[in-house]
Amino acid sequence: MKFVDEATIEVIAGDGGNGAATFRHEKYKEFGGPDGGDGGRGGHVYAVADSNLNTLIDYRYTRRHEAERGENGMGNDMFGAAGKDITLRLPVGTIIADQETGEVLHELLVPGERIVLAKGGDGGFGNLRFKSAVNRAPRQKTAGRLGERLSLKLELKVLADVGLLGMPNAGKSTFITAVSNARPKIADYPFTTLHPNLGVVRVAPEQSFVVADIPGLIEGASEGAGLGHQFLRHLQRTRLLLHIVDLAPFDEGVDPVQQAQAIVAELKKYDTELYNKPRWLVLNKMDMVPEAERAARVKDFVKRFKWKGPVFEISALAHQGTDLLAKAIYQHVRAEKVAAQPEQAEYDPRFADDA
Repeated sequence: MKFVDEATIEVIAGDGGNGAATFRHEKYKEFGGPDGGDGGRGGHVYAVADSNLNTLIDYRYTRRHEAERGENGMGNDMFGAAGKDITLRLPVGTIIADQETGEVLHELLVPGERIVLAKGGDGGFGNLRFKSAVNRAPRQKTAGRLGERLSLKLELKVLADVGLLGMPNAGKSTFITAVSNARPKIADYPFTTLHPNLGVVRVAPEQSFVVADIPGLIEGASEGAGLGHQFLRHLQRTRLLLHIVDLAPFDEGVDPVQQAQAIVAELKKYDTELYNKPRWLVLNKMDMVPEAERAARVKDFVKRFKWKGPVFEISALAHQGTDLLAKAIYQHVRAEKVAAQPEQAEYDPRFADDA
């Protein structure tokens, strides 16, 4: 099963240009001498960490990245131009490894960090380089060196600010569709989500956060049951977890409290640190609960679930309460980001000063 946070690419630096072996030919000059220039350097392939990117999806479709070859040297002491470099913009947190050996070559951890993935080949020497007192008419020249060629594996834990937890059919995909530009597959059967979906939620110009829709968890997920256990690792870098609960399950025999408790238990079994992350309770499908019963049902759920954190009542399908929730999430994520890494806050325009 393939995910948007993994990609395999080939990077090819430019070859160096060849040196020239030419001689000057000018009218009325019997001995012009050598004038062959050097070849140009091949282009490098760089990688730069971009805090505005969150997935490697682009590199799943464009896998070959090749820099320009250096120009050959020419006569009249003319050196070849260097090949143009290319820069691959990768999300912060990308791990770059050699595809064949698995050796980790680089980790892009700091926004704006720039590294060389593949070096361009040096240009060859022209015969002008070989001129000496004893070799006045050299015909030697050298070819340009080959640029580096690498097959690389890119891996990225989903860099979402917010992760969605919940049982299958809790409405996570509907929620991410309601608040973001993501369009995950939605249906009324379990495990509609088969891989993490990312969506950018914009609450205002220059104010946004990234939400990840993770496949639904079931009891036993931490031991490998279902699909969710394969993706719990994607939640490890999030700043906030939204526990979405279906408060109006289609099957009358289903108890939402028991389902919610099962999710929390699996989360705690998998990773204590993940369990201790900030978590909000989102009660979904409120439009399907009779208005006269809503307050009582919410109060009963919160009491039996023994929940003391923030509670939001929404209907993702009807877009009720989703805007208010999105704004609250943005304020929380922004505050978390500034508090955790104040020295890097300026690198991310999504969390620029609201003033």
